[in-house]
Amino acid sequence: MLPFLRADLANLKAYQPHPAIPEPYDQLDTNESPIDLPAEIKASLANHYQQALAANRYPDGGHTALKKAIADYVSESAIAATAENISIGNGSDELIRSLLIATAIGNGSILVASPTFSMYAILAQTLGIPVVDVGRQDDFCINLEKAQTVIDQQTIRAVFMVHPNSPTANPLTTAEIDWLRQLPNDVLVVIDEAYFEFSGHTLAADSLSRPNWVVLRTFSKAFRLAAHRVGYAIAQPELINALDKVRLPYNLPSFSQAAALTALTHRASLLANVDVTITERHTMSAWLNEQTMLSQWPSAANFIYCRLSDLGLSKLGMPQPEGLNHIFSSLRQQGTLIRYTGGGLRISLGTAEENQRTRTHLRQTMIK
Repeated sequence: MLPFLRADLANLKAYQPHPAIPEPYDQLDTNESPIDLPAEIKASLANHYQQALAANRYPDGGHTALKKAIADYVSESAIAATAENISIGNGSDELIRSLLIATAIGNGSILVASPTFSMYAILAQTLGIPVVDVGRQDDFCINLEKAQTVIDQQTIRAVFMVHPNSPTANPLTTAEIDWLRQLPNDVLVVIDEAYFEFSGHTLAADSLSRPNWVVLRTFSKAFRLAAHRVGYAIAQPELINALDKVRLPYNLPSFSQAAALTALTHRASLLANVDVTITERHTMSAWLNEQTMLSQWPSAANFIYCRLSDLGLSKLGMPQPEGLNHIFSSLRQQGTLIRYTGGGLRISLGTAEENQRTRTHLRQTMIK
């Protein structure tokens, strides 16, 4: 290891995206939308790049128009928000990193409950911030007694929760939300609503009324803009101002800002596809219920999480990890890429055709 690098970096691993696999294959491992932007919206953006975007100029560093448009969108599902309640990041990952910088470097630890979104811990560790993981119970609910003990006994600066959780797809329960609401004001509560449009569950009203709450959302899922890396935070102005202090200047390219503004302008048509995904979720869930070799958990997102049932373990003659890896590898060989994570299989919902192929490939795998 290079002598000038931090010694603890030797224990970290770089984030690994899905492996390179010769096309064609169904990419159902990253929870993106399976449908690209409509051709007319792409044409509008291409025209904007040609006619209105000055490539030699820096982007709007204050995200003025986009903040206003996002605030209007947030206000449709929460109490009224203004541009002062919005911070914009180069993906939600940048906002997570900014929150970590603003709260916990040299100042305490963060709390997570695995299995959950891995970037909370990865980003914290790259910044030298300790991570306390309280785990989850068999139903993937948080062990609140253990979590409260950690809060009482350690210096926790931020609690990170996904609503609904990834990879397990379950929303926060009433008991979990009540617990988060009673946390003291010196603990930041981060609610990641990356899948808000698929779940309909939001705690944005809490982030607008509580000084120690922030909600994160993204344009990468329902709005189909994963390539543009646009995320946003919803919070009270004092916290938004703190995020602006630690983010990089000109952090979001002009074309990404234009894409997000265009998506919001056309949100009625773009978000209509959410209902299609929810229908596919019901279809896939009903089919999985008939497969006695797999156990699934109820999903409020655009993916489904499952593990081998007792019958599946018996038929495959393998313990859970080996059996799941067998299914994962077999699907990949057949052209379906899913994610093996957190001790289970996370299957992103694709198009009707992709989902049918997933079922076919699963059936062929399970009868071998």
